[in-house]
Amino acid sequence: MIKISTAEKIIFSFLLFTGAMLIMRILYANNLRYIFLMWNLFLAWIPFQLGVVITSNPQYNKWVKYGLVAGWLLFFPNALYIITDLVHLKHSGDDAPVWFDALLLFTSSITGLMMAFISLYQIETFIRRAITAKHADKIIIASIFLGSFGVYLGRFLRWNSWDILANPFSLLIEVTGRFTNPVVHYRTWMITVLLTCLFSLLYYAAKKLPLLLSTEEYNS
Repeated sequence: MIKISTAEKIIFSFLLFTGAMLIMRILYANNLRYIFLMWNLFLAWIPFQLGVVITSNPQYNKWVKYGLVAGWLLFFPNALYIITDLVHLKHSGDDAPVWFDALLLFTSSITGLMMAFISLYQIETFIRRAITAKHADKIIIASIFLGSFGVYLGRFLRWNSWDILANPFSLLIEVTGRFTNPVVHYRTWMITVLLTCLFSLLYYAAKKLPLLLSTEEYNS
């Protein structure tokens, strides 16, 4: 029998809820305007599942796990990216209530962030146990920074994770130009830093929330 973790049950519940809302919208508006959310959520599920595989298979040797971590880092921005789908709300209101689209986009964004942060915590656990506990926090911040940069590449430059294989040279030129000419591309780094700060705050708040809720102040 396949054992499903509590985290997976929560994620599946949110995916089902988002899917149900999307079906209701399709039936109401008679169009597929937000069907892309399911694809984005699938892409966000990939790093989440890679995190599960890395932490639940101790029999894998370290090189296999390093390869899985590299794959996780490649797809990690997809889980963070969904929060930027909120920009589509500006096109709502003509075929469905704005409040419904706001709930749909918000729910999918929360689902993506949960998958991102759960997988990030799994990677952090792996780093602390198998690599180095001393520099784990720095590696996690670096991962969030790279993930935020990936969000920028996806949202504003329309690159995808698989372009690293399908179109590596053009992607390399695009990325290199932003590192070698940071002043010219100041907008890139302003957005990346803002997203890094936001995701870092949300991640560390999510890690501390269980401890906060378990204190006597909230149990009295």
